[in-house]
This record gives sequence, structure tokens and C-alpha cells, in this order.
Amino acid sequence: MGPLDGVRVVEIASLAPAPFGCMILSDLGAEVVHVDRADSCGPQARAPVDPLRRGRRSIGIDLKNAAGIGVLLRLIETVDVLVEGFRPGVAERLGFGPQACARANPRLVYARMTGWGQHGPLARAAGHDIDYIAVAGALEPIGRAGQRPVLPLNLVGDFGGGGMLLAVGVLAALLERSRSGLGQVVDAAMVDGSALLTSFIHGLRAAGAWQDERGANLLDGGAPFYDTYATADGGFMAVGPLEPGFYAELLAGLGLDGARLPPQHDRSGWPVLRQRFAEAFAQRSRDEWTAVFAGADACVAPVLGLGEAPSHPHAVAREAFIEVGGLVQPAPAPRFSRSAAGTPLPPPPPGADTDAVLARLGCSAAEIGALRASGAIG
Repeated sequence: MGPLDGVRVVEIASLAPAPFGCMILSDLGAEVVHVDRADSCGPQARAPVDPLRRGRRSIGIDLKNAAGIGVLLRLIETVDVLVEGFRPGVAERLGFGPQACARANPRLVYARMTGWGQHGPLARAAGHDIDYIAVAGALEPIGRAGQRPVLPLNLVGDFGGGGMLLAVGVLAALLERSRSGLGQVVDAAMVDGSALLTSFIHGLRAAGAWQDERGANLLDGGAPFYDTYATADGGFMAVGPLEPGFYAELLAGLGLDGARLPPQHDRSGWPVLRQRFAEAFAQRSRDEWTAVFAGADACVAPVLGLGEAPSHPHAVAREAFIEVGGLVQPAPAPRFSRSAAGTPLPPPPPGADTDAVLARLGCSAAEIGALRASGAIG
């Protein structure tokens, strides 16, 4: 059932970061009811092909309808957590801001997922992952020397600094509630989370171990022993032996004599090392190099594509990927010794559970019909 068995969550439909955070909560055993737009529901509605929406129930509510807000507040009375991803002030204007929800349920954890946070000069500005990580200082260091910053997909802002931080905030607020008996507002902002992810780099910079120049540092591709190299078949190998013993195993695997090379940490010799490594890796295919370094502590691994990763022997052994609704996707994580979470259910069509959720709230069939006729629910 998972360690969060018994925790009930209402999630207002939004994009990427909040659904990811709620996916984590659902994967860990929480019951999550996804509030879809009423006009997205109906006989023609199809189940989304989206891992971020797995494990949910779905109810369709028109949040611009007063009766619909009434339904939402009745639902909020019965749950532990509300997650919304609107810009600041939107939920208040619709009638389910933190104060209204606290009146309905003083124990409610009200989690808000935004890009810029609930206050500050950019709070109401539009933005996406790229903007949040840019202002947080997380984008500028990523890239090759002398070139533009490279986009790390939307993993840093939306997911690492967004949805993951949201889930952590919700769990912390639930833990605090177990002592105080009261809920509170969790202000999770992607710009804050993205900055938080750079903490280690700030430490290196303060210690004089990081230069404000892309591609010139130990962990940004500046070091030839922490980089990727092309193989004979067009694949790539990831190389990262920072420690001397691991570095020695890299040289041995490549067939290179360390005595004839510049010292590992002599920056003036890094161009020579990079050239020699590139020449060596270009002699064999990715699979051949994988076999060469199998069992070695050289910190060398094949760079796998999204479609290849589920078939890697380590992923297979750990069952790191599962099939949900016919789609192969990452399995819930982390693992638990006693309260293991089960395989998530596939995402339902929008509004598929509307009647069942309302019936559990005590709504009669006649009341549900009247709400539907008024357009309050889907």
C-alpha cells in the first residue's frame, strides 16, 4: 500500500511540476484525486498517456461555477493535502484560496506550485523552466567552453527544483501537522528549488575550486576525465574517474601508459589528455567499450537512450522500469523494506471517477444529477 497509505490528496489540474510531485505522493501510497476541467470530461474523453498522471482518480469540476467551488470545498473537508499550480491570487479569486480552505479544513496542507513563488517582483510574471533556472543561476554554468549555455531539458526547474521540492514540502508539513494538529501553506517555487540545487557549486566557488567560466571546471566538462567521448559506432561513453585509483583503471582499460601522459590534475595538460582519450574511444564501439570496462572501477558507463535504459541489466535486476497501461516508464522510488508501494494504476479518462468520489462525500444520485445539469461537474 505504500508508506503514505491513508493520506488523501486533491490535485488541481496543471502542467509538469505539480503533477510530478503528486505522482510521487501517489506512488508512495497516497490517494490522489485529480480535479480535471468539467469541459474535458464526457463519453469521448480518453485516458491520457502520461506517467505523471498515473495512480489517480479523476473528478471533473468547473472551478468558475459557484456550485463547482462548493463541491471542491466539500471534497477539501475530507482530505489532508490540496495541490494547486495557479499564478498567485488565482485560487483566491476563484474561491478556494488558503483562507477559504482553512475554514473548511484547519488541518489541510495547502501546497502551491509556482515558478516565481507567492511574492516578489516576478511573482505574477509568465515563465517556464528555462526562465526560472536562468534567474536562479543554475543555467549559466552548464555548457561547453566558449559556447552558449546548454538546456538541461526541463529537469532542473520543473522536476528537480519544482515537483520534487513540492513533494518534500508536503511531507514536511504533514510531519509537522502530526505535532501541531494544524495545516499550513507550502510555497514551492521552481526558482527557489533551482537555486537550492546549486548549493554544492556555491560551496566550490567559495572555496576557490570553481571558476565562473563554462567548461573550465572539474564537473562541467572542463576536465577530460569527467566528460563523454564518441565511439566508433556513433555512440558515447560517460567517463568520470575523479579519484586516482579509478583514473588508473580508466587508463588501463584504454591501454594508455600514465607515465607518458600529463598528470591527471595538471590543467595545462588537459588538452593532451582529452585528445588521447578521444582517439582511444574512437577505436571501438560503445558495446565493446562497455565490455572492456565491465567489472572495473573506472567509473565508465555507456550513454543510453531513453528507449535503451529499461533494458540495461542493472535496471532489469532492480525492476527500475515497469509497464503501466502499456507504457514502459520509471518505477516508483525510493524502495521501502516494509511498506512497499504497488504498481501504479494507469491514468483514468478525465472525470471517470466523478460520481464515485461524490457518492463517497454523501451526495445522492439526484444531487449529482443536479450538479451535472448545472454544469458544476463533468
